[in-house]
Amino acid sequence: MSARGLAVLLSWLSCCGSALWRYSTNSPNYHIFSTRSTIKLEYEGTSFSEWSVPGTCSVKNKSSPKTELRCFSPGFQTIRPIVTGPDSEEERNLSVDSSHICFLWYYKVINLFHNLTQVIVLWIYDPENADTNELLWNANEPSLYSLILSRQLATLGQKPIIYTTLKRKVYFPHDKMKNGTWRISVPMTSEDVLKEIKGNQVAFQDCFIADFLFLQTFPLLTIPEIPGFLPISSPAGSQLMATWIACVPSYIVVVADMETFQTNDSFRTWIRIRVPPNILTEDERHSISDVNVSRDGIFFLINGVLYIKSFTEFKRLGISENLPNSGIIGITSRKWCWINYLLKAKRRSSMAIWTENEVYLGYTFLKFVKIITTKKLKNLLNISPAATLTIHNVEYPGHPLELALLLNYCTTCRVNKTIYVVIYNEDTEQWVYQDFALDVSIDSFLTPHFIYAAMPELILRDKHRIYYCYHNFTETGVIQTPTEFGNLSRLSNNSIVHDIFMDYYGNVVVKMENNIMFYFKINIRDAIKLHLWTNSTMKSLILLNSSGQIFLIYVFENGTLYPREYPLKLESLSVNFNINEKCPYVAFHNNIFSIFYFLDKGQNLSIWTQIVYPENMGLYIVVESYGPNILQEKDQTHYEIALGYCTKTMTVTFFQNINYEAVDDYFKLQHQNTGLVLVQVRPNEYARACPIAQKVFQIAVGCDSNKFITVKGFNKKDCLQHDFFYVIEKSYLRNQTSKNLRVKYNWKKYGCPLRLDFGEKFHPLLQLYDNNGYVEDVEVNFIVWEIHGRNDYSFNNTMKKSGCLNEAQTWKSMTELNKHLPLEEAWGPEFL
Repeated sequence: MSARGLAVLLSWLSCCGSALWRYSTNSPNYHIFSTRSTIKLEYEGTSFSEWSVPGTCSVKNKSSPKTELRCFSPGFQTIRPIVTGPDSEEERNLSVDSSHICFLWYYKVINLFHNLTQVIVLWIYDPENADTNELLWNANEPSLYSLILSRQLATLGQKPIIYTTLKRKVYFPHDKMKNGTWRISVPMTSEDVLKEIKGNQVAFQDCFIADFLFLQTFPLLTIPEIPGFLPISSPAGSQLMATWIACVPSYIVVVADMETFQTNDSFRTWIRIRVPPNILTEDERHSISDVNVSRDGIFFLINGVLYIKSFTEFKRLGISENLPNSGIIGITSRKWCWINYLLKAKRRSSMAIWTENEVYLGYTFLKFVKIITTKKLKNLLNISPAATLTIHNVEYPGHPLELALLLNYCTTCRVNKTIYVVIYNEDTEQWVYQDFALDVSIDSFLTPHFIYAAMPELILRDKHRIYYCYHNFTETGVIQTPTEFGNLSRLSNNSIVHDIFMDYYGNVVVKMENNIMFYFKINIRDAIKLHLWTNSTMKSLILLNSSGQIFLIYVFENGTLYPREYPLKLESLSVNFNINEKCPYVAFHNNIFSIFYFLDKGQNLSIWTQIVYPENMGLYIVVESYGPNILQEKDQTHYEIALGYCTKTMTVTFFQNINYEAVDDYFKLQHQNTGLVLVQVRPNEYARACPIAQKVFQIAVGCDSNKFITVKGFNKKDCLQHDFFYVIEKSYLRNQTSKNLRVKYNWKKYGCPLRLDFGEKFHPLLQLYDNNGYVEDVEVNFIVWEIHGRNDYSFNNTMKKSGCLNEAQTWKSMTELNKHLPLEEAWGPEFL
């Protein structure tokens, strides 16, 4: 946003609502908040007198509602505005760091579609001396100060790399700097999207550069706005609603009560979504009740009917797409990103649609399938036909292959009803009833928010309270507050719950309609009220940006919007300072560097995790798994104590112990012992003051489709590919045909032929590769056959020379035994 736009924002924010104050820095996402930072203070309201700051800090203009603060000593600094009148403003305890991190990486991306690569242009900048374009993140080249700084650090040995977190690949810059920038080419991808800029440990004037985590995916385009099209929105007075692609959280659609907005860069830029005239009535255009986005387009739920807006059309969906023409009450999509997963079924859904009595799954290319009705659910759950069972809500859990249904159950249905939960697995197509029942009033509506966890764990919200269901529904209750027994409305001037935000680090923020916010973490049973950040009249929503940090989006009555970073960590530290809450442990470490592991036959996976805590606290490590019973576990714990601190280190090994030899049905046994297991590692106790809550990862037991076997010596690059034919004389063919066989060599499949001396013995050496290259030599028995049926070859060893105690299987015996099968299927693992 331009400087003028920012001024309009500040004017709008300060025009109305209750008094409050905020702070900001030049560092994006408050990444640097130290004794070197300039902290900008701003007060909203009419009763400001002056700023109260400690002696370890100085303020530029004490009497100005907008000023700058610098703190010379690290630690918590108590800041408060002094106001006229009987009331006092709340104070904040700002945690000022003493870090030697002063500089940051700036990057811009150039998309090269002709070779499907992205050139990431990098330079170093100092937030305290950056120009306006760099601070607003729309610079195309480094400023003069950044240019000199980047060259100076390059002279001292600085050279960045880009490291991908998911596939652990490393990309290096081009040979030389260009105009004070480094350039690194990376492939366009929709899988290896989480990237980190890392530099060498080089200092300039005792200052280092912070590593920078960001999301970079295959470019996703926004739907262009067409002149003459009309606005589409939610009903007047509605709160904001949003949807995003789980693995691309910067690709967002926000629906307000006057417009719908779309962005692909966390609202650094944005456009309006509008629809052609004469399809919807005026009332229908302003009646969006739900929204969802996928690679097919943007789905809108309007008066019980589902519509889609794509690049080419806006149309109504119904019977022709195997969906109801009306009566749809909700749509949803996955909230947690799992790029990799093991799926034995053919496909995985991208969205769910439901009516009161039916649930549909949606797939790419607008394919929809009905998976269940409440009539069938009654039979599965042994519910009396006389009882009333309807679908209350639907949501995707943290598991990449599951779907959860909240069901309304009642008999008389006059005063109360019971909420039940069932979970559907898309891979096994099984429905599992959960040990959960919640009695609520007949008019209550609950919205589920599943936690990023291996187990089915969630929190539920109604208008006034938050309910928790932890540890696979074994611990349930209401999130408590210091007063009012968990009734958040009474603590927020009778406002009601608007939305809940959760991230991958276990943070949970409850936002009320009047912008008061409450905070807790997963596995915690009580919440605290955060400092007021936004006035009560502003329409706002909490979202996740491309750096994995939360931000607020503000929508104004004139049909514009503005994103603003929110310092959740600093705000929670400030509130916790007065409570004096401490994390029960000092450190929690592990060697789990991936969120996805493949475990093939004969392999095992070992992990370790360590917790350090004060003596006599009695903490321990919990390892939980969820999924089919196809893995065995073996653990070992090492314990030591020194200087008043205890250290527990647990090593866990996951493995299979299945004997595939001489079984009746090899492939059936393999299928039964293949599947996806989710594992989470956590401390047994936790607090809001602790860092990341738990470590979650998948173990896919089965064959990795990205692995492949090659014969050593064959490649596809070291020869000139051309049309190459050879002839097999008919007398050398097994079937004794009347003609010679002319064969075209398949270069694409087999690569370059291997040159061997006529008298040289050939023994194939099999090697295993994956997307990252060579893995290992394959030390297993294998079968070799000639695919065209020739029989003029022989083997070097006899059964006796090879040490066989019994007669081995041969091609002759196996083809005689399996005459009904093709040659390539006559002998395989099921016959061994």
